[in-house]
Amino acid sequence: MSVTESVEKNNIIFGPLNSRRFGMSLGIDLSPSHKQCNFDCLYCELAPAATVDKQADTITVEAIITELKKHLDEKIDVITLTANGEPTLYPYLDKLIEEINKIKGNTQTLILTNSATLIDEKIYNSLLKLDQVKLSLDAVSADIFKKIDRPHATIKIDEIVEKVKTFSQEYKGKLFIEILFVHGLNDTKEEVAKLNDVLLSINATRIDLGTIDRPPAYPVMGISYKELHELSQLFESSLPVHIASRQHAEANQHPYSKEEILNTLDKRPLTQEDIELLFDNKSKKRLEKLLDEKKVTLKKLENIEFYIPSNNLHRKKRR
Repeated sequence: MSVTESVEKNNIIFGPLNSRRFGMSLGIDLSPSHKQCNFDCLYCELAPAATVDKQADTITVEAIITELKKHLDEKIDVITLTANGEPTLYPYLDKLIEEINKIKGNTQTLILTNSATLIDEKIYNSLLKLDQVKLSLDAVSADIFKKIDRPHATIKIDEIVEKVKTFSQEYKGKLFIEILFVHGLNDTKEEVAKLNDVLLSINATRIDLGTIDRPPAYPVMGISYKELHELSQLFESSLPVHIASRQHAEANQHPYSKEEILNTLDKRPLTQEDIELLFDNKSKKRLEKLLDEKKVTLKKLENIEFYIPSNNLHRKKRR
């Protein structure tokens, strides 16, 4: 099948979709014909495939821009570059970003990448031109990284980590870090401690913690919401951690006194969805009272509202 035939049978543009984390998103699939990726992650919703270090089947920038113009309007918050695989393997990425920037108006540009290609100077510089960048960082230990993300043979996690740190200091846009936890692999206290140490050196807008919420390529399991919440408590309170995954969020409601509510929110701000899952009915009423007393405040951060103690409003921001 030719590239042209592939494009005709597969959509380059998808959505718009209302993303809880990024707003109204219009997606661009930079590998619409089939999976082309430098990782073969255990948790991927796409079928297993051999890793590659470059795209063999590509679409033109002109074809993408033509389709984008048909769908772009003022209701779109972000144009999201993604792929059946890794979007930064697209060989004309820099030109594409420049062309999108010419027509996007006030709409933000976002890429969802596994971080590995940041070691390529050309790709690194291309990502600096985007408004938002989401980098995955599932593990920092070499053995765990290889087990979860199953990278192309040439990829080394220590090189990725150093580039993520450098990028976070140079990048002027909104930087999101995503960690996806897999049961029995990167969900240990030891690996979280290592991730915590690395994240303290990364200037992130938000750190999203998630788990498997779609049928995975391999026989692995996610962790529960309760476990995600417990892991979130292990990260330094100065880190902008957010629990992003909801599919495995079984109710685990407990009673919280007013003092416990304030202590919990001081350690880790919570969303309304977190409250619904964690707090019993009496605790929810105590939270409402704390809001009335102005001891707790709702604060919006990048499309998401968090409950925080009011005396935290003037804390120095990390970004």
